[in-house]
Amino acid sequence: MRLLQRLFGAGYVAASLFFLVCGVALLLMAAWEIWLALAPVAEEQAQPRFVKILEAVGLLTIGVAAFELGQTVLEEEVQREASLGTPTRARRFLSRFLIVVVVSLSIECLVSAFQSLHGRPELLPHAGVIGLCAALLLLAWGTFVRLNIPAEHLEPQAMQEAQAEDTKVET
Repeated sequence: MRLLQRLFGAGYVAASLFFLVCGVALLLMAAWEIWLALAPVAEEQAQPRFVKILEAVGLLTIGVAAFELGQTVLEEEVQREASLGTPTRARRFLSRFLIVVVVSLSIECLVSAFQSLHGRPELLPHAGVIGLCAALLLLAWGTFVRLNIPAEHLEPQAMQEAQAEDTKVET
């Protein structure tokens, strides 16, 4: 059983590293888009500079999400060796994940809306759907947290253990 747990731990570390590599790749792609947007170019430029900057913002957003997800997996599954057996742990893990997803979707909605205002009106319905998805996820997350509060009161020691682990992970 210990061997299997170590293999899962190695898998979580590998997933965290892949999130890191993906995040760095997205940052480099965003840097390239910014370079292309700011570099002097010929008049027959394929995309306006504003659109390239918006593309860079989208890439940066996804890159930051990749970093945060990698950090969450590393901290929750490797450093804490946490199982989601208690309501407190489940809420904390889901909250960390959903913060990233909701913020990323919200920024992507704004980027799509700005793109639709600047020459790509066909993206406006897509922006609306992305915004609606972000709103629904936020609503579902709030409902989950609200319904989770009574369950947390049944196990107050789980919150104390989780807070003690926070100080252990931070040091």
